[in-house]
Amino acid sequence: MTDLGLPDGILACLFDLDGVVTKTAVVHAAAWKEMFDVFLRERDGEGFRPFGDDDYDAYVDGRPRADGVRTFLASRGIELPGGTPDDPPDAPTVHGLGNRKNELLLERIRTDGVEAYDGTLRYLEAVRARGLRTAIVSSSANCRDVLRSIGAEDLFDVRIDGVVAAERGLPGKPKPDTFLAAARDLGVEPSRAAVFEDAQAGMDAGRAGRFGYVVGVDRVGQTDALYAHGADRVVTDLAELGGGR
Repeated sequence: MTDLGLPDGILACLFDLDGVVTKTAVVHAAAWKEMFDVFLRERDGEGFRPFGDDDYDAYVDGRPRADGVRTFLASRGIELPGGTPDDPPDAPTVHGLGNRKNELLLERIRTDGVEAYDGTLRYLEAVRARGLRTAIVSSSANCRDVLRSIGAEDLFDVRIDGVVAAERGLPGKPKPDTFLAAARDLGVEPSRAAVFEDAQAGMDAGRAGRFGYVVGVDRVGQTDALYAHGADRVVTDLAELGGGR
């Protein structure tokens, strides 16, 4: 293992955004809960079963927005028309619910701002100082704006986010296609790249893509689940991997 906590031969590091680089996973979870609880209350009445943390981890976290809506609704036996990406946020469609969640997310970000994990930023700087290439891989369509808000856009050689994935027709996590696209854009074989993720779906993507190393970042107490979904190592902060100078 190198002093970065990675196997010898790793040439590139592929980072998820929310929960790995920025403290926005909690904001996403709150926006999803607010949106789904309103929808479920209107559908089922006051006796509705609320959207919970387990629902977020299993069905939503790390997935593209529309996939998260579909997967959670299917878990409750609910079907809605797909609609289109430009559906208004009050439309009773998959895309309508997704757009409502995004509105709530952006309101929270505008109100509270975005914070980065200092340990991740230090690790990124160490990775780049040692000549490894870096990519950000996120299902978020707001990825570039979030990176700019924390002054971190220049820490990544490649960006594969929700916008790029839509342009290229790439399916999102748990499929490995977005991570594979990042490795390809960096000119690195998947076996020479490490994936850094906090979501179970991200672990699945790392395993399915046969990447050289998969690091789970446990911010919420799901270490066992991250290992079960394919992590080679789980840490609570990337500073634990080393890289200090």
